Amino acid sequence: MTLPIVLLGSVGAMEVGRAYQTSQALTQAVREGARAAVRQSADLGDADARIRERLQMSGLRSDETVGVSVTGSEVTISYPFHFVVLQPVAQLLVSGSMVDSPITVTATSVMQNEAGS
Repeated sequence: MTLPIVLLGSVGAMEVGRAYQTSQALTQAVREGARAAVRQSADLGDADARIRERLQMSGLRSDETVGVSVTGSEVTISYPFHFVVLQPVAQLLVSGSMVDSPITVTATSVMQNEAGS
């Protein structure tokens, strides 16, 4: 009786840790993208490429399911995150979610462009 509860707690802790790691990787990637977006010679493709490179370095997917939006010096990433074991439980906690659909983790960064106006 105790073993299933302990296993569920252990798996839950690992899943939450993985979600936190994903969130941190997205935050770093979006910061890199914002830095690339505010450079004088930068275009939108530079920021997008830098974000996708950073996601790959973090071991995350960087395909077309990852939404990257660059508007001036504001950069936003929308990443579909799927819990491996506790997806049904996570869906109950996130309002408006559908069962078996990924939870979208979003990170936004705004970098001030002091060089040009």
